[in-house]
Amino acid sequence: MTADDSGAGPRDVDTEGEAAHDAPGGDPAEAGEETVRDAPAGDSAGDSAEAGDEGVRDAPAGDPAAAGDERDEGAEGTEGDEGDEGAEGDVGAEGDDDSIAIRLEQLILGADRRYTPFQAARSAGVSMDLAARFWRAMGFADIGQVKALTEADVLALRRLAGLVEAGLLSEAMAVQVARSTGQTTARLADWQIDSFLEGLTEPQDSGLTRTEITYPLVELLLPELEEFLVYVWRRQLAAATGRVVQAQDDAEMVDRRLAVGFADLVGFTRLTRRLEEEELGELVEAFETTAADLVAAHGGRLIKTLGDEVLFSADDAGIAAEIGLRLIETLAHDETMPELRVGIAFGTVATRMGDVFGTTVNLASRLTSIAPKDTVLVDEAFAEELGRTGDAPVSEADAAAAQKAAEEGIGAEPPPYRFALQPMWQRPVRGLGVVEPWLLTRRD
Repeated sequence: MTADDSGAGPRDVDTEGEAAHDAPGGDPAEAGEETVRDAPAGDSAGDSAEAGDEGVRDAPAGDPAAAGDERDEGAEGTEGDEGDEGAEGDVGAEGDDDSIAIRLEQLILGADRRYTPFQAARSAGVSMDLAARFWRAMGFADIGQVKALTEADVLALRRLAGLVEAGLLSEAMAVQVARSTGQTTARLADWQIDSFLEGLTEPQDSGLTRTEITYPLVELLLPELEEFLVYVWRRQLAAATGRVVQAQDDAEMVDRRLAVGFADLVGFTRLTRRLEEEELGELVEAFETTAADLVAAHGGRLIKTLGDEVLFSADDAGIAAEIGLRLIETLAHDETMPELRVGIAFGTVATRMGDVFGTTVNLASRLTSIAPKDTVLVDEAFAEELGRTGDAPVSEADAAAAQKAAEEGIGAEPPPYRFALQPMWQRPVRGLGVVEPWLLTRRD
């Protein structure tokens, strides 16, 4: 349910002989004699940290250019020496620096390509093996040993490794941090570029290439979006920290009782055959936007969007019930949208890296698949939780009896129930046995 860890890195600059600019990684030995032709026998990416004075960890951590200044035979300079055969594919070749594509990359990254992966790892003071693990976790492909990295790449390596050395993160946790950040920002970057370019004049109409249109747009937006990204991240971090503080114990931080819901567009497969790609994209975007807004507005959390389906959670069953019904009602008033069905379950959920797992999640998914169109089905545990919190009566007969007793002065006033529950047919559900769904509606 997560994005592919091996997602593509930054775009290649596709000129014959140039360095593929996906990302660092790979085994330095794969670069052959072009990069490490004079390296001592047995010296490789994985064990460069153990090579004594020649090794990665002995490079001065404070000077990113140290590896080049030392003229180590395993990494022949870092600043584009004329005789550096390892830079044969360097984008600094004459004429290339003037291209808009290269200038666009420099604008975004804030620096020129300067290091091979081996040189970057050496300058950061980490082993090539650990550096490759970090880069792959961030979703970047191996590029061998070509100059594609900048000072920022060295600093990122140094920071992650520093967190491990300081004991703030384990090595495995640092890799997880790199992976979660890479997956989130990769999708964000793709979405932003697609959205920003969507309304621009086509190149054939304006006489400009796509890159020529993109450069001034990125130049204007980059500093603003960078600040906004940090702001939103801090806000989300504050909210997540608050949930951790409210947890009763460590176990509750990992395994929590939550309401989990899926909302699924009915007949989406048929729509994909009938609609044009642009129309389909607009429909999915409208659905995801509506769902995200409703979930956030009512205090839930949008876990992920899957095109024709969204996954959300809430700490409170009443909040999840309101979200499910609101989604049905909102889309029912939109003639451009297909029908919707929602399934919600309540129980123990494992949370990890922003995702949710467990039987409760599987049950919510199964309930969604059997729900009639424009309805919300919930499981028995969810129905019981609504009854416990006073959001719904156990049955309408019990609610009527309680109301009558209150009117006669022989009982307490029943709570102002918001929802009604109706038991549905029992049926076997694959992998979960026999399940009794409940139909959730608003109470008149």
